[in-house]
Amino acid sequence: MNDIAIKLQGISKYYKLYNMPKDRLKEALHPFNKKYHKRFYVLNDLNIEIMKGDILGVVGRNGCGKSTLLKLITGVLQSNGGKVSVNGKITALLELGVGFNPEFTGRENVFMSAAIMGLTQDEVSARFEDIVEFSGIRDFIDQPVKTYSSGMYVRLAFSVATHVDPDILVIDEALSVGDGHFARKSFDRIMALKARGCTILFCSHSIYQLEALCQQALWLDQGQVKLFDTAEKVCMAYNQFLGGQESPEARVSSYFGKDQSLVDKTAAGTARINEVAVSVSGAKDSVLQLISLVSTLEVQVRFSSDSQLPCPNVAIVMTDANQNNITSCSNLYDHYELTRDADGHGMVKVSFPEIQLLRGHYWVNVFLLCEQGIHIYDSATHVSQFEVSQPGLEIGVISLKRQWSQQ
Repeated sequence: MNDIAIKLQGISKYYKLYNMPKDRLKEALHPFNKKYHKRFYVLNDLNIEIMKGDILGVVGRNGCGKSTLLKLITGVLQSNGGKVSVNGKITALLELGVGFNPEFTGRENVFMSAAIMGLTQDEVSARFEDIVEFSGIRDFIDQPVKTYSSGMYVRLAFSVATHVDPDILVIDEALSVGDGHFARKSFDRIMALKARGCTILFCSHSIYQLEALCQQALWLDQGQVKLFDTAEKVCMAYNQFLGGQESPEARVSSYFGKDQSLVDKTAAGTARINEVAVSVSGAKDSVLQLISLVSTLEVQVRFSSDSQLPCPNVAIVMTDANQNNITSCSNLYDHYELTRDADGHGMVKVSFPEIQLLRGHYWVNVFLLCEQGIHIYDSATHVSQFEVSQPGLEIGVISLKRQWSQQ
């Protein structure tokens, strides 16, 4: 058990469903304990071991049991069966509304929450300034939490949770309401905890980040383990599953940021995509036409960034009509270093000569990433659709270069 951070043995969680409200009373008063309910299992017979220092990502559709699992691990909920074993100090950032008393001020909630997490009054006092500084809400720290916006609430909750030196950190999508600058700070903080050996569990809809950060991943489906394996294998399987669920809407072959007036005013700690232009031999259309092994596809990306940060990286992902990832590239892994001007503006163009994709409909997706290629500053998904035709009868997705020989 010394090397195991979290162990789940036969964990189940269910709720009682009654056809009518009066059935609840009838069941409570029945002399022979007759059951008037049906059990709805949110989680059913989970057996999982998470080793110390591991980063585990949890994926699954809404309602699959992700949040319930994290609440069971953190003790917010109690299971109906099985055993949860936690080895180490655990802190959690669950959904908005959990952990703080809305009537207390931010200052009072910092001391209360940190005390619940195991810190003494003196330890909280010593770290209070760092907690407030990281949260960025100093002007409101003595105001009741009920007056906070969702972003302010999450900033303070995350700051407290990550300043108590946890052995295990649990995050449940709460950072999705943070702004770009705070998202970058939070990412850096999580990476620092990872380097220190902290065990981290988090739910995320960003499959890319989950695969980049995690050693392992857990896919839940209808309360049961669909797959528990390396992050690479789970993300691949989950992406293939999602591919059959929905199809993208058509877009035009140029993308512009939502507010061009902000191009010269990129917020501190952030970066953004300003324009994406996709073309074939200079031609643009709502659906571009390419010929396999003949046409050249070009993708041009303009971006702006905080010039105080390292230059961001650009990644291109091509997906098919079912949103399956077909191929991708980034300047980081191609060892092409991007440059930008003194104001943080940059442009890069990537060409795909004699495109090797076989017949089919495809989409171009663009991502602006941090210097490590993990944190996503901005994205432009399904920005351009293109159709590939071919003269021959080859089947599949891609035409590989090959050489025939009889020797």
